[in-house]
Amino acid sequence: MYDVAVIGAGIAGIEAATQLAQMGYEVLVVEKDGRAGGHVAGWDRLFPFRRNAAGLTAEMLKMMDRGKAVNILAGTTVADVQRDGQQFRIWLSDGQGITVSAVLIATGFKLFDARRKEEYGYGIYDNVITSADLEQMFASGKPVVTKKGERPKRVAFIHCVGSRDEKVNNRHCSKVCCATAVKQACEIKQMYPDAEVYCFYMDLRMFDRHFETMYLDAQAQYGVIFVRGRLSEAAESIDGRVTVKAEDTLMGKMLKISVDMAVLMAGMEAAEETDKLAAMLKVTVGKDGFLNPADECLQSNFTREKGVFVAGACTGPKTIPETLADARAAAVSIDGYIRVGSEEKSLREEIIGKIRNKREEIRSRRSRSEE
Repeated sequence: MYDVAVIGAGIAGIEAATQLAQMGYEVLVVEKDGRAGGHVAGWDRLFPFRRNAAGLTAEMLKMMDRGKAVNILAGTTVADVQRDGQQFRIWLSDGQGITVSAVLIATGFKLFDARRKEEYGYGIYDNVITSADLEQMFASGKPVVTKKGERPKRVAFIHCVGSRDEKVNNRHCSKVCCATAVKQACEIKQMYPDAEVYCFYMDLRMFDRHFETMYLDAQAQYGVIFVRGRLSEAAESIDGRVTVKAEDTLMGKMLKISVDMAVLMAGMEAAEETDKLAAMLKVTVGKDGFLNPADECLQSNFTREKGVFVAGACTGPKTIPETLADARAAAVSIDGYIRVGSEEKSLREEIIGKIRNKREEIRSRRSRSEE
């Protein structure tokens, strides 16, 4: 029997499982994909210092293996969950059932499908790609080129694709898109110093430590051009280039430029399995599709269902440091919950034992008096 089931083996699930194992718990991690690491495992370098993403996930998995108290079931999903008193009975897609004392949801997020913004041309025009596509190009170690195999001389980064957009029912900010765009713009300039690189943004939200420095370096060191204005549409020319139209809201005029490559900064949405898991585990879902914690400030890792916890981007967009900190906090919360439950159980057993002993003593006295 396991103590805790962690649903999701992204960085939140890995970190929480590692911490729980170090606390002495047996942990089962259920991952729907064929490998652990989540989105980060497929990225190249991380902002603001461009740390190698694969190296980060490899180091985390290595730390988890040291505990040898964590079992990861990849390519597996949760089929059903039932509460059994203070425990949970979980049935998995491979047919096996397990019993645990606590469940941690760490399912993360999914990237917004940029094809839903048809006016931008993703999936229609060859040289309109997403930030995830570009990150995979970087990770391949090969030069970034257009569909014709040519080096791009002019590249446009389009912010807030699927975020802060009433038309696709996503009011929320995805938090990492601005920083990702600045990082990727600098990487394009490092690869092709003579290229013209534009960032079309609504508002630059460089909120964390070192982010503003990264933004200033993008202008001063690399000459990235920032244009405040949301893209209205994109069109493909006969030669395969992409014409982007936007309003420069600072200059108060329309802008139209032709680029070799347009990169859409796809935002975060709740993971596909969120609604199904929420129903099985009796956890509420917000209007934005993300899971609701019991209290945003005081119980951000708890849910209103006793024994069910949350960590990472399943409750909303987070950076990697925020996600890891949240996972560690969730592990501490689970530890406290299980310990209190164990103490209550021991206290109940002690009281029941005393009552039984007292009854036996009374019976014994009655027997002696009758004799």
